[in-house]
Amino acid sequence: MPELILASTSPYRRELLARLGHPFAVVAPQVSEDDAPGEFPADRALRLALEKARAVVRRAPGTVVIGSDQVAAADAQPLGKPGDLAGARAQLARLSGRSARFYTACAVLGGESGVHLAHVDTTTVVFRSLEPQEIDRYLMREQPYDCAGSFKAEGLGICLLECIESQDPTALIGLPLIWLAGALRAAGLHVP
Repeated sequence: MPELILASTSPYRRELLARLGHPFAVVAPQVSEDDAPGEFPADRALRLALEKARAVVRRAPGTVVIGSDQVAAADAQPLGKPGDLAGARAQLARLSGRSARFYTACAVLGGESGVHLAHVDTTTVVFRSLEPQEIDRYLMREQPYDCAGSFKAEGLGICLLECIESQDPTALIGLPLIWLAGALRAAGLHVP
């Protein structure tokens, strides 16, 4: 059975992949995440997922490599990771009463069959109208400064939302496991 590698340093993706119960290694892809001029958010997510997987499969031929990336946008403007309290406060104030789309791309490359599969999942998140005090209380408790959109739907951030529209709830957290499980089976791995 081919070795499985997650080309990511994200603890969220690592935790999600562990749910599938298949042993895997984690390798930092060392890929630049710079924007390409005029690139749409979904295209950027897919490009980066593929670049991450390719970078690692070149270093570990014969393995099955998963690359993933997520780009969030509101009104076609990217939402990066806020980095700190001020950035998160501004991001949530901007999202109050509005929608954001999260484009989560995943690529599976390599293995003996030379599998090359890629997918982009789109999740729409509708935020309820938020008072500044609610935003501050939330940020003090969860501190989601490493999350695009400044919230964690798998945690207390769910209280900030009106609804989530998605084909795969794990995609919003960072890795679309429904699609990925099928891709790994296509690559010859036993899931489950």
